[in-house]
Amino acid sequence: DAADHVGRPALAQGRYPNRSVRVVNAYSPGGTADVVCRIVFGALAERMGQGFAVENRPGAAGTLAAQAVARATGDGYTLLYDATAHSVNPSLFGARLPYDTRRELLPIFLTMVTPNTLMRWPQFEAKTVPELIDLAKRMPGKLDCSSTGIGTVQHVSLELFNMLAGVKINHIVYREIAASRNDLTTGRVPLQFSNVPSTLPLTQGNQAVCLAHCGPRPIEVLPGVPAMAEFLPGFETWEWNGVFAPAGTPREILQQLNAELNAVVRDPAVLAKLTGLGALTRANTLDEFAAFREQQIAFFADMVKKADIRID
Repeated sequence: DAADHVGRPALAQGRYPNRSVRVVNAYSPGGTADVVCRIVFGALAERMGQGFAVENRPGAAGTLAAQAVARATGDGYTLLYDATAHSVNPSLFGARLPYDTRRELLPIFLTMVTPNTLMRWPQFEAKTVPELIDLAKRMPGKLDCSSTGIGTVQHVSLELFNMLAGVKINHIVYREIAASRNDLTTGRVPLQFSNVPSTLPLTQGNQAVCLAHCGPRPIEVLPGVPAMAEFLPGFETWEWNGVFAPAGTPREILQQLNAELNAVVRDPAVLAKLTGLGALTRANTLDEFAAFREQQIAFFADMVKKADIRID
């Protein structure tokens, strides 16, 4: 197939990579995806002896970056660093999505998974999840919770909370994580669904309090924080990050990158940094990451339908 041969000349020129690789990150600087991406690709550059230049292209729930990479030549020199929205967008945008997620973006490596969290402004009157549910029932439509986009896993987490708790907390959308964090820490929008790596700096600096995490078991870096499922059985939402390549990228390049990235996250120095952030890693093959993506697409399709999440 013609698309399959697009990357072949690069292999003929010698060892891959023989020049700098562009990594298009779908999220803004300073967020979890950016921090993890830079840790991982910094270590990968050292291992492979070649630059991996990270370029942030946030916007439109990750679709701007994904579209740019889907249209790039499949030669191993343009990669996508994406996160959970990647698996939400097929059901959120449907036919309006400007690329075919499954056909045009090939999974390389699942970099990390981490549970979501619910944070509150320290002065907020509801100090626990049961108190929050009680307050939301007494003040329907009067409480606000922020996220960085419609259809993000944080938005889905809020809709799931509303659905399971039988409440209506408003969704306030921000374009940038810095602005939403600022409004959380000043109490302007006193609630925010986030994830463990984004939560830690705020809780450690006493700028926010973590009400609950959305994982199945206690989290070492958030001692004493309860699981949301203790109050709302079945509540579990995760953030994930991963690396993708455009269609046509030779499988041997995908396999080489997968092997090198597996080695990177096993490196003690890298592992210590990621573990300290609350970013959980695990060994995974190309096929295992592809299967994980399918499971995530199916999960979010179900959630988007149940919670009736729309972007218009």
